[in-house]
Formats: sequence, C-alpha cells, structure tokens
Amino acid sequence: MSNSAETLVAGGWTAYHKLTPQDQKVFDEAMKGFVGATYKPGSVSTQVVAGTNYRFKCVASVPPALVVWEAIVEIFQPLNGGAPYITGIKNI
Repeated sequence: MSNSAETLVAGGWTAYHKLTPQDQKVFDEAMKGFVGATYKPGSVSTQVVAGTNYRFKCVASVPPALVVWEAIVEIFQPLNGGAPYITGIKNI
C-alpha cells in the first residue's frame, strides 16, 4: 500500500501491485517447507481484516518439466504477529 492516493474500502482488496520487501518476506515465510510445484510471485493484492489476506499472482512450475502456468497463492498473516500460512492455491 505504498500508493497514498489509493482508495481503500473496508474489507476490500487492493489492486494487484509489485511486491514490497515485506510482501516477499510474508510469501517466503508461508512457503517455507512447501513441497511440489514452485511458485514465483510477480504481483500481490491485499485485504486487511483481522490480519492481512494476500493473493500472490505467481508463475508456477514443477521442475524439471518445462511446463509453466499461472496460479494465485492465497496467504493469511494473523494480526497478532503469528506466522503467515497458505490458505489456498488456485490455478488460473
């Protein structure tokens, strides 16, 4: 939410935007230990609730295959400073 001119609606999602270092930290922490496909985030949308919901738009692949696809990785960061965790992954 680096754009101060951005209008936020309570409970609404921001427009997708480039990841900040904090966004990348949340993504990396939530994905730690994830096995299977690899996900590389390109943009993120956030929603402030009792914590923060993240929707990371990613390029996904299963190495060593050359097949790639787009996916949304949904992550929740609790308000109390608890560890962020994956709430869903959807292929798009």
